[in-house]
Amino acid sequence: MNFHAEAPKIPPRILCIGMPVRDLTFRVSGVPARGSKEHATHFDEICGGNALNAAIGIVRLGGRASMCGPIGDSKETSSRYIFDKLTHEGIETKHIVHMPDLVTPISTIMIDPSGERTIVTFRDPELWKVRLPPTEFLLDDCAAILTESRCAPFCTDLCAEAVRRGIPVIVDVDRAMSLREGLLTASSHLVFSSEPLQETADVTDDGQALKKIAKLTPSFLAGTRGPRGTIWLNDKGELEETPAFPVHTVDTLGAGDVFHGAFALAITEKQELRQALRFASAAAALKCTRFGGAYAAPQRADVEEFLHRREDAPRASPG
Repeated sequence: MNFHAEAPKIPPRILCIGMPVRDLTFRVSGVPARGSKEHATHFDEICGGNALNAAIGIVRLGGRASMCGPIGDSKETSSRYIFDKLTHEGIETKHIVHMPDLVTPISTIMIDPSGERTIVTFRDPELWKVRLPPTEFLLDDCAAILTESRCAPFCTDLCAEAVRRGIPVIVDVDRAMSLREGLLTASSHLVFSSEPLQETADVTDDGQALKKIAKLTPSFLAGTRGPRGTIWLNDKGELEETPAFPVHTVDTLGAGDVFHGAFALAITEKQELRQALRFASAAAALKCTRFGGAYAAPQRADVEEFLHRREDAPRASPG
């Protein structure tokens, strides 16, 4: 008997690099005007931040996630709160770096009836001076890295080493990048939001922006556009589109991060790119139907059932 064949497979571990955030969320009938007051119909306190949200999505979908990045002083209330929440979610915390005497990032988030969110965030500038743990320690048992573009100052060298070792590096680009940015080449997959994509390339068309950036990097390139789906370049440099799934949206908070987490997990599972993007789109769509930020991220069975029910839906079309 082949005992190895019978043994359960260990899920891939994805290193999620970013800044954990303590989120104070309010549901409101409308974003208040300057100098006015607004009554909230609901309040919740959750963890947030791009990488942390993605980590929650990864674990819910059956992967393993390890959070890495700077956080406030170990005695600070927000720091302890986030550690407790991560532990509850089954996310590894051994790679998080406490920064003595600093404040953990905190956000106030207002969610209107359409599900759109308005966010005010404070991040202590000193957090950017973090020194991550040693590379060998971080890359041990690492199937992929998922990071956000704003973390480039303290993670580019690590990402470059990961790429050199053949470890996928997926970058969530939610701000404009310099065309000389090191992460352009210290990555395997760059997934832009539409506005930063156009700002980075200084082009007002998503497809043309992707083609311009493709001249500077060998990485897979895609642009997410919310309900308009995802546009991306295939291995021939041709534009393709993965449609978004139409759903009743109540809360978009964390949806993009769940998309990135699901996409990173799919890459570690060797899913074909078209399939990986569809999987990520389904996970993000389901999250949008539920309140709770990334804590509303779906389980793997939910996503698979959702996709099974939509097998006859169009999968992709040329751009």
